[in-house]
Amino acid sequence: MASYKEIVTKAIIGKGKKYFKDNYSLEVNNKPSTILGCWVINHNFKGYKTGDKIGVNGSYDVNIWYSYDNDSKTMVANKKIDYSNEFSVRIRENADLNSDTDIIVRPLKQPSCSGVNIDGNKISFDIEKELGVEIVGETKMKIAIEDDEDPWDEIEDEVDKKIEEDIDNSVNEEYID
Repeated sequence: MASYKEIVTKAIIGKGKKYFKDNYSLEVNNKPSTILGCWVINHNFKGYKTGDKIGVNGSYDVNIWYSYDNDSKTMVANKKIDYSNEFSVRIRENADLNSDTDIIVRPLKQPSCSGVNIDGNKISFDIEKELGVEIVGETKMKIAIEDDEDPWDEIEDEVDKKIEEDIDNSVNEEYID
């Protein structure tokens, strides 16, 4: 007959991902002729619980390399972008979003520039990113416990009289001499 025990352990109780595409603009001193490149670096973020939602605060730096003065000179424009995003992560059944939960945020797609436009001295650009969130919390598991332990089998050597006689007859006692 099996009885059951409950084990309390940490497990993923909620998981989700979300894609973001945001548009920003940057004013520069020189009128750009051509955009030569756009880099997104120094991405930092942290997840937190806010009511029944998960929030992510983060920031990254955008560097836009452009030419001006009829493509005869170049310059790099910099902008630090702070963001705050919220997720509605579905919690798995019988799980509780309490104070003991850990929020794990992973960038599934690092922020990157997907498009850049020039409008006078203003540069507009699109940044795409995808974030994944996991909520780790306490959960219970029920496992079956066997009350009866299987008996151990007794192992006996299988040596009979004939084998002992064969061993005694095959041993040469004068071997070392």
